[in-house]
Amino acid sequence: MNTNKFENRHIGIAEQDLDVMLRTIGVTSTEQLIRETIPGNILMSEPLDLPEAMTEREMLEHFLELGSKNKIFTSYIGQGWYDTVTPAPIQRNVLENAAWYTSYTPYQAEVSQGRLEALFNFQTVITELTGLPLTNCSLLDEATAGAEAARMLFDTRSRAQAKAGANVLFVDEKVFRSTLEVIRTRIIPQGMKLVVGDYKTFQFTPEVFAAIVQFPNAEGTANNYKAFIEAAHAAGAKVAVAADLLSMTIMTPPGEMGADIVFGSAQRFGIPMYYGGPSAGFLSTSMDYKRNIPGRIIGVSKDAYGRPAYRLALQTREQHIKREKATSNICTAQALLATMSSFYAVYHGADGLRHIAGRVHAYAGFISEKLTKLGYKQTNKDFFDTLRIELPAGVSAEQIREVAEECSVNFFYPSDGSIIISLDETTLPSDLGVLLYIFSSVLGKEETITEDVASDKRYFDAALARTSNFLNYDVFNNYHTETELMRYIKRLERKDISLAHSMIPLGSCTMKLNAASELTTLSMPQFGAIHPYAPKDQTEGYLEMLQSLERYLAVITGFDATSLQPNSGASGEYAGLLTIRAYLESIGQGHRNLVILPASAHGTNPASAIQCGYDTVTVACDERGNVDMDDFMAKTEQHKDQIAAMMITYPSTHGIFETNIIDLCNRIHECGAQVYMDGANMNAQVGLTSPGYIGADVCHLNLHKTFAIPHGGGGPGVGPICVAKHLTPFLPSHPLCDDYNGLEVSAAPFGSAGVAAITYAYIRMMGYEGLRNATITAILNSNYMANLLKDTFGIVYTGATGRVGHELILECRKIKESGIDENDIAKRLMDFGYHAPTLSFPVHGTLMIEPTESESLAELDRFIAVMNCIWEEIQEVARGEQDATDNVLKNAPHPQYEVTANDWSHPYSREKAAYPLEYLRDNKFWLNVARIDNGFGDRNLVPSLCGACEVFGNNFS
Repeated sequence: MNTNKFENRHIGIAEQDLDVMLRTIGVTSTEQLIRETIPGNILMSEPLDLPEAMTEREMLEHFLELGSKNKIFTSYIGQGWYDTVTPAPIQRNVLENAAWYTSYTPYQAEVSQGRLEALFNFQTVITELTGLPLTNCSLLDEATAGAEAARMLFDTRSRAQAKAGANVLFVDEKVFRSTLEVIRTRIIPQGMKLVVGDYKTFQFTPEVFAAIVQFPNAEGTANNYKAFIEAAHAAGAKVAVAADLLSMTIMTPPGEMGADIVFGSAQRFGIPMYYGGPSAGFLSTSMDYKRNIPGRIIGVSKDAYGRPAYRLALQTREQHIKREKATSNICTAQALLATMSSFYAVYHGADGLRHIAGRVHAYAGFISEKLTKLGYKQTNKDFFDTLRIELPAGVSAEQIREVAEECSVNFFYPSDGSIIISLDETTLPSDLGVLLYIFSSVLGKEETITEDVASDKRYFDAALARTSNFLNYDVFNNYHTETELMRYIKRLERKDISLAHSMIPLGSCTMKLNAASELTTLSMPQFGAIHPYAPKDQTEGYLEMLQSLERYLAVITGFDATSLQPNSGASGEYAGLLTIRAYLESIGQGHRNLVILPASAHGTNPASAIQCGYDTVTVACDERGNVDMDDFMAKTEQHKDQIAAMMITYPSTHGIFETNIIDLCNRIHECGAQVYMDGANMNAQVGLTSPGYIGADVCHLNLHKTFAIPHGGGGPGVGPICVAKHLTPFLPSHPLCDDYNGLEVSAAPFGSAGVAAITYAYIRMMGYEGLRNATITAILNSNYMANLLKDTFGIVYTGATGRVGHELILECRKIKESGIDENDIAKRLMDFGYHAPTLSFPVHGTLMIEPTESESLAELDRFIAVMNCIWEEIQEVARGEQDATDNVLKNAPHPQYEVTANDWSHPYSREKAAYPLEYLRDNKFWLNVARIDNGFGDRNLVPSLCGACEVFGNNFS
């Protein structure tokens, strides 16, 4: 084996395995398999114009070269991003630990107890710091959290307001610009009107349903919004407050001022700036809105033996289930980053967080006093960490900038000529000296520090001081040493199944290898310590990488241009439709208001269409899983003048390559509409065909699926969109861009730039041949598995020649005659050390499997052996050899505490429960909970430790 060839490390199938696999499938070559799987009229003959593949060593050297082109300045820019310290045990044991970054969204709660506990801790942090009792386990960033808050406030209008058409949202002019612009982009297509002004002079009228303000605001002033919120409530309006998480450890949380929603970013809790992301957004509210709050909520329920257990609560309110009735299209969140932030709070505890906040605040106050003595005017009477400096006569911001950059310091320079300085956790006494030098030197003076900084002095009104306690639970008090934190992290890690344990066979989710060499930049300060608003001459390495990645993705998809700004796949769907909407308006077709969707579409597709202001028309599928052409033609004819776009996934969500895809695209274009191709299944296209080659106009890509960024237990995700030339002017933009077009979909210009580097590395190390071979192998593995399972469970859909794409849907509906269902199979798989395939999607009563290209033949065979074992267990029940209700399937999973208990009441043996196959004796994953009672968890929503202690007693924590 060529050990320098990265594709040999990424692709799990060795050359010597091919003969066995091809014979099993019934073909003589992979070329024959591809011809029988993908329609010939969409197969590309020319190679992709991509650079030659790099070795892992060359990639490391290339990253070092790119990193050397980034200049690490001390950043006082603020505006939503702040330098912070990632504690080394969190970096080493979570961020760099495959058991944490390769785990899946915790829909199968029994094998997700570790990450669920960490995310539950995150929710506790958010609820206690914001002063509101309900939150989700993260959103995408602060700006999109603001947009979610706006939609939530609109959806929770009173009946009278809705009937009267109240649709005006007031946003204070000193909310972060990025938040304001994302809100503006999001709400206008949804029928809302935006009014921006000064909250101090704003008068509520009946058409105003809500207001959004910032604490502290973009200039650093900490306003007491209590009276404003009371005035809003008196007028029937609600208020959302964008709040700084660290400030709320020493200042009154907006929830205690009466706010209805508090949102923001947890980036300051141990997450590098990463040139804009990823980091976890948050949104908290009252329990009244548990059916309206977007995102995922971690709750506490109980297992079959009454023991407390974590699970995702109220899943029926999530967008992929509610589809066109959804109030949000969020899917991937920022679970890995929320997990890190939760451990940051665990490590420091309440006292540690107060100490950090107090130090930052004291340093800001010290600088404020010193600059005032020098003759500068600091305009914020009450502040936390941010100062707004007006300059004396004869001093310009450009003079300050020149000296600052000589000292490797960045400030924020508003258009009004003032200077904004935001201090942070990394600020040291020596940094204060540099700040004084910068401001004194332009005056021809010399100012030095001769006294200690008073750490207990406060620079805000006493009414803004926090008086309530927070985080008074054992988990936030017991792990303040590295030894204890390390053990706590490891204890949670052992409760989770990840790719570090076994194949995660989730169809439509592509849980493939996230190679360690691709993740190098996540721990490099040359990439982590860069503010997204840093000047371009300080970010040349980042820009070179990101612009190259944009080109590579455009080449791979067959399009003209790429935007990396959407920071999840669902956000990419929304951005793609938004781009179509802007284009249609530009050519006088803005009246088009319908999106055509196959019945098999991903649940976020209809949700995204609604978020973009469209209505949806669903087209039926035929008995083979294809789009029903008769229904499609009838509905496109009926609505041809109203159709804006068709959203279609290819290969389809049913796991097959439809042969008439070009006809579908041509028909939509005949109607004057655009074709949006959902890129969720690009893992079956790369190097063989492409959306642009097929005839689409725009697609989004899930970088956490096809392009190898880690799933992280539910994020980070990146959902870039690639578009044809005519759509290029309408791609998402940013106020920092010279040609800002007013369409911003996430806070930072390049979204979650920090993890985009992973995909860049993947493409550079794979090259064209490697990417093409990965796609072929993904299809090979899927067909191999389908052939070995078709005679037992059966395969629901196959293509025109009997082949599946890169995933297959396992038929489980027929086994229900035995009393067993697909959920029992999913739970029984846990006893074998496997995460379940995708459950009951896209077809109810089935399991969808995607083996990916990075699994070995040995692992594929082991999983097949497990499925055959489970099949035989089902037959034992069907034949009456096992009890219909007290059997290994109905009782699965079997936790360690049950198997090792003194009492064993089941009619089958402990060995059958725990060791059904021999390999388990050497590598057994032990669960710590039995099957979880979902109904109890939904009837008793417990989203934080406070509620858990009330329901389960004070010993819960």
